[in-house]
Amino acid sequence: MLYLSTRGHPERKRFCDILLEGLAPDGGLYLPESYPQIDDAQLSELRRVYHEQGYAELAFRILSLYIDDIPADDLRALCAKTYTAEVFGTGEIVPLRHVEDGLWLEALSNGPTLAFKDMAMQLLGNLFEYELASRGETLNILGATSGDTGSAAEYAMRGKKGVRVFMTSPHGRMSPFQQAQMFSLQDENIHNIAIDGVFDDCQDIVKAVSNDHAFKARYKIGTVNSINWARLLAQVVYYFAGYLQATESNDQKVSFCVPSGNFGNVCAGHVARQMGLPIEKLVVATNENDVLDEFFRTGIYRVRGSANTYETSSPSMDISKASNFERFVFDLLGRDGERTRQLFNEGVARDGFFDLSADPLFAEAAGRYGFVSGKSTHADRLATIRDVAERFGMVIDTHTADGVKVARDQHSTVPMIVLETALPIKFAETIQEALGRLPDRPAKFVGIEDLPKRVQRMPADVEQVKAYIAQHCDAA
Repeated sequence: MLYLSTRGHPERKRFCDILLEGLAPDGGLYLPESYPQIDDAQLSELRRVYHEQGYAELAFRILSLYIDDIPADDLRALCAKTYTAEVFGTGEIVPLRHVEDGLWLEALSNGPTLAFKDMAMQLLGNLFEYELASRGETLNILGATSGDTGSAAEYAMRGKKGVRVFMTSPHGRMSPFQQAQMFSLQDENIHNIAIDGVFDDCQDIVKAVSNDHAFKARYKIGTVNSINWARLLAQVVYYFAGYLQATESNDQKVSFCVPSGNFGNVCAGHVARQMGLPIEKLVVATNENDVLDEFFRTGIYRVRGSANTYETSSPSMDISKASNFERFVFDLLGRDGERTRQLFNEGVARDGFFDLSADPLFAEAAGRYGFVSGKSTHADRLATIRDVAERFGMVIDTHTADGVKVARDQHSTVPMIVLETALPIKFAETIQEALGRLPDRPAKFVGIEDLPKRVQRMPADVEQVKAYIAQHCDAA
């Protein structure tokens, strides 16, 4: 399996090379040259595997379609090491919970940091450690987080041999619980950098460093953001697991509703659908930062600056520049790398938008690729949290509430699976506003906000971040 850049760079690479690299040399994102196809017989075999052997074996079967430069026995062992009941709290790993007629929640937040990001990040940590050990190399991970990626990455990488993490986050823009999860870590290989700005400023810093090829090579910079193909690939697995739990035969279809900010989670659904998983609709649920909803309604992708990115009660979706969106646009445009480069490197970077509304291909976003979208506001999520708690006895977090609200608006004729985003304790203030009480807190996180913090605050300045990385790497 070879991988190409969405911006047309001629070089092709194998999985282990892009695992450690992040962005392609031309600033594009990596995708496989083609998506492996799952026929009816193979889907039946995956159904048997999941129900008889479990999630880890399902993960191995799907990942092995994309990874041919790690020996099969080693890849199977990495999956078995990652997806355990001890790590994820249940042998099912991602159990479905029925909410109401036609609506299900897929529980993705049973991992160490109580967010869906653990599903991919725990595997990524093990893949990094494995590949770095085989090469005798080290890796300095630079990431950006709006809340959950950072803690999931840090908990996955803490203590890992050959790995340092430098994680940027928007100062004061995460919930107190999210901040405490990250900043309370005292591990020597974990570095938190609070940036004066919004998530998009952090993401821009990561991309700028990744595009400084000399610095990237000297300090062996990699990424754990969802621009890393390995992370997105790991997320494809739980779409298969959700489908296989919700159906009894391969002629049944389901739809997925995905709370979306950076487009990585729902992009994994796009990959699963392109492989042949019987997904009818991929529903993109946004909050007040509705850049993606605007595109799927109008064909106009218009990013917004810091001043126009709202601070909301679903803060992990407070994103106005969706990094993974480029992967879908590349497929939408018939995998035209040069046109994709023009749209993102010139249209977005120079003008702040691009417009496909008059392009006949835009209609294929819904028609061929199954994408629809919707928006949820603070009032919507409060009402949804309250309704789900009162009628069904479930307390859901703010982002999952956005998903439930938008899913209900679709009036789907097939089962609709909402991907759970996080446990409600991560957003306790809004839960209390909705329900008049605090959500349950796992025992291991009692008092986390009171622990000593280890964090460096900086302006949104690429050179200062690079100097900080260099200082700590050179001193090691």
